[in-house]
Amino acid sequence: MSNDTVVHWKELLKRRLASSKKDERTEEEKIAEETALFTKYYTEWRGGGNRENYRNIPRFYYRLPAEDEVLLQKLREESRAVFLQRKSRELLDNEELQNLWFLLDKHQVPPMTGEEAMISYDSFLKVGEKAGVKCKQFFTARVYAKLLHNDPYGRISIMQFFNYVMRKVWLHQTRIGLSLYDVAGQGYLRESDLENYILELIPTLPQLDGLEKSFYSFYVCTAVRKFFFFLDPLRTGKIKIQDILACSFLDDLLELRDEELSKESQESNWFSAPSALRVYGQYLNLDKDHNGMLSKEELSRYGTGTLTSVFLDCVYQECLTYDGEMDYKTYLDFVLALENRKEPAALQYIFKLLDMENKGYLNVFALNYFFRAIQEQMKIHGQESVSFQDVKDEIFDMVKPKDPYKITLQDLVNSSQGDTVTSILIDLNGFWTYENREVLVANDNDSNTADLDDT
Repeated sequence: MSNDTVVHWKELLKRRLASSKKDERTEEEKIAEETALFTKYYTEWRGGGNRENYRNIPRFYYRLPAEDEVLLQKLREESRAVFLQRKSRELLDNEELQNLWFLLDKHQVPPMTGEEAMISYDSFLKVGEKAGVKCKQFFTARVYAKLLHNDPYGRISIMQFFNYVMRKVWLHQTRIGLSLYDVAGQGYLRESDLENYILELIPTLPQLDGLEKSFYSFYVCTAVRKFFFFLDPLRTGKIKIQDILACSFLDDLLELRDEELSKESQESNWFSAPSALRVYGQYLNLDKDHNGMLSKEELSRYGTGTLTSVFLDCVYQECLTYDGEMDYKTYLDFVLALENRKEPAALQYIFKLLDMENKGYLNVFALNYFFRAIQEQMKIHGQESVSFQDVKDEIFDMVKPKDPYKITLQDLVNSSQGDTVTSILIDLNGFWTYENREVLVANDNDSNTADLDDT
């Protein structure tokens, strides 16, 4: 509202008040006139109610080009590529990082804490002034406070700060790298996008040098499946780039750049060549008729071969199959669930199979239905059967659900006992391990004692 309008309004109201000393109108009439005046002047200020005024609202929605709008699609792709290149140039390169380390080391403030060089806030700001524009975002009071711990002189570790900068640069580099594969440009990757990213990443990972090119497609499928199993629980077919960066999977994958990665690290890393070959080798060994798919009878030999037939029936009823047989991608989901039973995504997978009636919880009937198959297997193996009532009570004691008669998925996750409970219900070997846990612990302790005596 302009000053002239305000002055005009004030003068008008003053005259109105001066002339209303002997006003005999009711209070309601005065309020009505005041409202009318306010509405009139407010409307004039906003443009007199003219719809043309709304053209001043900035545009905030831009539709995506249709499939047949090839030129618009190319223009969008090129503009995104230029934008990402500009963002990449804004990041610190190796030479600039080395210069930053030199400046930090030059401005360290004694005494050292152990073997760590320290820097004070004043010196921190001085380095920020000399480091250049690209580093400005890192030299803030917020970052300094975040890295400040228990130093009696109020300093921070130079190494911790430099690692913080390195991590930030790496995250931005990786985000830009992933965004180049984001065909839709909406901040997420589809399965095919992530497959292309990992396929082109393989030559840069020394630990995968020994892989046959004929195995690349199976390796990519194996790697991508872990991302989608854990990061796409609703099975939408796409994952946010932000979620990929936030999880540790990309760190595990890029760990394969280390040429001296230990054997133990390789075996525990899902993305390593030995791990991928192990999973695919198991699949081939189970496929007795060599048709590239697994029947229920073939899958029954998975692991120790002690999964109950009732559970396997649920797997083949609920999961995607082709003429009653499972392909490699579905098998990978199955393996990821059973090998990571402590994880919420794995528990969700198994819980969905156990919740046959889709009630959202497991009641006594459901527990009994699955445990009966365990009892039958025990009889077949000549073992003494265990009372369901005892097992049921133990399960409810372990989980401690909110409702004493129902166990939800959230109850299983909250209890931290979901892996034990599911093992008891679907796997004879899992139940036997639980039932004999005290004996196994005692034997393990005896073994450790013997090892100590030998030394």
